[in-house]
Amino acid sequence: LICVVEHFVFINIFPFLQVVEKDVDPETTLLTYLRRKCIQCQKKLQASNAYTLSNEIALMYCFSHHTANACLFPICALHHVAVTTVEGIGNTKSRLHPAQERIAKSHGSQCGFCTPGIVMSMYTLLRNNPEPHMEDIEDAFQGNIHSPAGVQPVLLLLHLLHQWDGGAPLFNHRHGQHVSRDSWLDVGAELYLNSLLQTQSNKQQKQMCFKGERVMWIQPTTLSELVALKSQYPNAKLVVGNTEVGKRKMIIAPAWIPEMNAVQHTETGVTIGAACTLKSVEEVMRKAVSDLPPYKTEIFQAVLEQLRWFAGPQIRNVAAIGGNIMTASPISDLNPVLMASGSKLTLVSKEGRRTVTMDEKFFTGYRKTIVKPEEILLSVEIPYSKKGEYFSAFKQASRREDDIAIVTCGMRVLFKDGTSQVEEIKLSYGGMAPTTILALKTCKELTGRGWNDKLLQDACRLLSGEMDLSPSAPGGMVDFRRTLTLSFFFKFYLTVLQKLSKSGTVSNTILSYYCPRLAESFIKITFPPPCVLLQEVPKGQAVEDMVGRPLVHVSASKQASGEAVYCDDIPHYENELYLTLVTSTKAHAKILSVDTSEAQSVPGFVCFVSAKDVPGSNVTGIANDETVFAKDVVTCVGHIIGAVLADTQEHSRRAAKAVKIKYEELKPISTCDGRHLITPGISFLQDISFHFLGEMYLGGQEHFYLETHCTLAVPKGEDGEMELFVSTQNPMKTQVLLINLVPKRHLFHMKRMGGGFGGKETRSTILTSVVAVAAFKTGRAVRCMLDRDEDMLISGGRHPFLGRYKVGFMKNGRVKSLEVSYYSNGGNSVDLSHGVTLLHLDNSYNIPNVSSVGIVCKTNLPSNTAFRGFGGPQGMMIAECWMSDLARKCGLPPEEVRKLNLYHEGDTTHFNQKLEGFTLRRCWDECLSSSSYHARKKLIEEFNKQNRWKKRGMSIIPTKFGISFTVPFLNQAGALVHVYTDGSVLLTHGGTEMGQGLHTKMIQVASRALGVPTSKIYISETSTNTVPNTSPTAASVSADINGMAVYNACQTILKRLEPIKQSNPKGSWEDWIKTAYESCVSLSATGIPDVGYNFEKNEGKPFSYFSYGVACSEVEIDCLTGDHKNIRTDIVMDVGTSLNPAIDIGQIEGAFVQGIGLFTMEELRYSPEGNLYTRGPGMYKIPAFGDIPTEFYVSLLRDCPNSKAVYSSKAVGEPPLFLSASVFYAIKDAIYSARKDSGLTEAFRLDSPATPERIRNACVDIFTKMCPSAEPGTFKPWCVRV
Repeated sequence: LICVVEHFVFINIFPFLQVVEKDVDPETTLLTYLRRKCIQCQKKLQASNAYTLSNEIALMYCFSHHTANACLFPICALHHVAVTTVEGIGNTKSRLHPAQERIAKSHGSQCGFCTPGIVMSMYTLLRNNPEPHMEDIEDAFQGNIHSPAGVQPVLLLLHLLHQWDGGAPLFNHRHGQHVSRDSWLDVGAELYLNSLLQTQSNKQQKQMCFKGERVMWIQPTTLSELVALKSQYPNAKLVVGNTEVGKRKMIIAPAWIPEMNAVQHTETGVTIGAACTLKSVEEVMRKAVSDLPPYKTEIFQAVLEQLRWFAGPQIRNVAAIGGNIMTASPISDLNPVLMASGSKLTLVSKEGRRTVTMDEKFFTGYRKTIVKPEEILLSVEIPYSKKGEYFSAFKQASRREDDIAIVTCGMRVLFKDGTSQVEEIKLSYGGMAPTTILALKTCKELTGRGWNDKLLQDACRLLSGEMDLSPSAPGGMVDFRRTLTLSFFFKFYLTVLQKLSKSGTVSNTILSYYCPRLAESFIKITFPPPCVLLQEVPKGQAVEDMVGRPLVHVSASKQASGEAVYCDDIPHYENELYLTLVTSTKAHAKILSVDTSEAQSVPGFVCFVSAKDVPGSNVTGIANDETVFAKDVVTCVGHIIGAVLADTQEHSRRAAKAVKIKYEELKPISTCDGRHLITPGISFLQDISFHFLGEMYLGGQEHFYLETHCTLAVPKGEDGEMELFVSTQNPMKTQVLLINLVPKRHLFHMKRMGGGFGGKETRSTILTSVVAVAAFKTGRAVRCMLDRDEDMLISGGRHPFLGRYKVGFMKNGRVKSLEVSYYSNGGNSVDLSHGVTLLHLDNSYNIPNVSSVGIVCKTNLPSNTAFRGFGGPQGMMIAECWMSDLARKCGLPPEEVRKLNLYHEGDTTHFNQKLEGFTLRRCWDECLSSSSYHARKKLIEEFNKQNRWKKRGMSIIPTKFGISFTVPFLNQAGALVHVYTDGSVLLTHGGTEMGQGLHTKMIQVASRALGVPTSKIYISETSTNTVPNTSPTAASVSADINGMAVYNACQTILKRLEPIKQSNPKGSWEDWIKTAYESCVSLSATGIPDVGYNFEKNEGKPFSYFSYGVACSEVEIDCLTGDHKNIRTDIVMDVGTSLNPAIDIGQIEGAFVQGIGLFTMEELRYSPEGNLYTRGPGMYKIPAFGDIPTEFYVSLLRDCPNSKAVYSSKAVGEPPLFLSASVFYAIKDAIYSARKDSGLTEAFRLDSPATPERIRNACVDIFTKMCPSAEPGTFKPWCVRV
């Protein structure tokens, strides 16, 4: 083996860094390398599996640019490659790149953690294609996970890119500024890079070998070298893109082998080298489709259809087709297509070559094939289709974009010449067995049959028997998966029937009923220009007064350029240690022993920290019912038992995995069934005509903030002082809990968070406590940032809820009484579980008689906690459930019943608070009008009459959300204002910045109060040494309470300046400050609203005021697969007099999209033993760009000032989230139409979220009836409802 002498990595950070590395560890990824060795490149570390967050980079291969994930890309694979990071394309010190500038000025960056990834997607697209089509833009963003708050501005940016022509300036209609077109790049730098890369590529390649602590990496240059290596190391893995991470001791990288990158067109098909990336396969297929007759490209078109939804471009750019085959995934998108088409694989070894057909014998077991250990997959031949041959591919996933399949298939039929008689048929499925399989029995029975209705019936009958699944099958969703096999065949049948009809082979009579639209791809993602309606700035308002104006987020440019510093971006301290948690793998068990001997042998190991190392009390938690470290008993999977400290993150992770723990298992409780049933007992009034009972379950939700929990603790070595940098919404509570744990002097800093959503209000303390103990024990700086799967396992989320109700009503739809019980799964500790659901059980409806109870169930799951809306969405969702049922039972339009029961001005709620400034009816009428509700409803009814398997639905939903902490003393805040002699202002307040624009709004408040430009005001960070005893940044009140504190502090300063201003009325701000210097003007102030409520007496005032809004949404569902498309949403929101309409609209849009995830997509799945399956973005799906409504209109209600908050504004963070329930009930409306076609008109239950599984199962038809459910109790389910 020839070891490389020089390994070049070109990193494009101005000025260029040309790095020569000789000793590279194969386990080192590009992200780790950049952060550790390139100080200028502070990439946002995010363990994201195969998904792009903020670790996206652009790779340059001689004039070719590709996006890739730095967290996956091995540094060894970057020989002769230029790497461009977001820092390398522009910065705030010199010049922003146009992509950075536009996303910042379009309000597309809020928390900012996802912004660099989006910028790099734009940059790479424009480098390869300066004038992209809209489809190119859509594809470029398919792999990006984004913060919910900035989705619409990013879509606006897409349109700006698309409409860019002739170098004309672009007009940003939200910010009101013209943005000039800068040059895309430094031409000299570009020529230099290309010259350098060309020179290196022209050199004769040499075999390279790198050996790390555990892994050896060999990169051969010829096929003969590769064959020899595979013969020598038969168990070595061949790796091209490294997109499937696994344990490997030996890696052979065949990316340089010419034969494995070749593409050949033969007489029978197209032969593609196994190392060709999926992106290159896509290009080859697309060209073939455009060049060849359509009858020859049926299979190629199916490949393109599957690749269209295959991961994102960051994965397709590097993943190889050979890797897709050889990983033998049972849910592979491409393998069913290759199997059904009879693709041929060429294998090579020292023994020679052989060709095998990818048929039912190719996969021998889970992740196993017939390929021998010493053999190499050289190429794949995808055949041309023939005349009379038709091919289709289908895939169903939880999310259409960038998601793994639930069921996938390839279907091929060949007819006898000029007839509709089947000569040959192949039906291949993924997701129905441990391997990709062929439906051999069904295919045999269908051969020789005519393509008619009888064949369809028999095929479905045969498939329902052959494609059977055990009710305990891994992956769950058994009924759904079985039904999909029939639905896919039905789609294939109609598609082929349509093509036969066009060719004149069969008649067209059946198609009119089954709907020709069925043959079309269900979802075509389109992004029309977003529309927003801002509030008007009052006439006469000074130009320099920025309150009410769409000021850009103060950190937007820094976030877009990668300069914004998050917790883990803080440079490493000398002798710093990295910490990795050791957590329980059992939901409920006694700890018998903890063995760290194997961990101690890992290089760099320093120590193990556990309960015995806690200097103070090991008891922690809001209710003192938790421990920092589990000592004797663990009460959930993910319960922290200890932590390993080592010199690097890699070493600490390895050592943590080596810790051995023995348990004695105890019986866990994971479900919350709510056994207290609603029973007839309420005293109904005499004029009540009817009553009904019902129930609804709402699943939990993961916060999925893009920056996971992170803490850096630095002992100062003097007087027990410790400085902590924490990603938290609650510095005060973190400080209080640490005082009992490590009784020392703690100073907390919080610069910014990459999202919080309530998940960092109390749960951040569990990590911070462990890190602080470790720092105390070692006397050294200790850092820990959780991986995504760790974070999801440990930190809990939104509470799952079960609601049971009994509603008394009149025949005209008027509600007269409600009895309701809520059962909330709190997890293994109280935390904040006693939330505000009971205060939101009415949503927006006046219910004369209410009896309600809320029960928090203690289970062996990680403790659930606060989440945007905090109990409100669950209470309001159950209210809308019974309201929907009520409309059906009365036979009245739902919008009429809802409006009939809405509150009026001056009404009293069920908790005896009078409604003042009630603008909801204004919002309702304006939303009905702006959405053209009644006209569109008629169009929907006509559409549903004409379409059997596609249905549309529409719903309009109100929300009333109370604003305040229900614990009165939390409604206080502090602010510290320093005015320096040059007139500049340093502002500090008690709130934390997590992307919601709080710092921006506080600067606007101070600017108006002091009468100085916003450019003179600066906020550095939130810290406990500037503003003490801060309330958490939560409950949507932070702008209210901190804004008032800022206002009061500024008023105090102005009062002290007043004599100076009177003596010099024509002086400038700087003059007055200079004169006042000797007076030392500097102070802090707090403000406390008048709130407080007593649950037992049902008296008091739990909320300072209410925010109101209404949303109308229209959807289209695919009755055969359960897919749905969000067609249009109109929102009217009352935010008072907005402090910053651009930020407020971003919060409305973001909350709505996050709610779409809650109510239609995001599903936490647990094993019966309480183990979380859905860890990380591979299994857990949040909304992507394609899930945003195709038409999205947001308007702020005008002329509705709020006297209860600073400058007449209103809270906006949480209230809009529930409006996404309009999508859920629009889906339910569409399902009603589908069920009506099946003869079902009665009410039905639809739990949340309305996933494709639940939608498809609710659309009862002949196919669902052919796949009956197993009897509960006769099997052990793969997952359970918690």
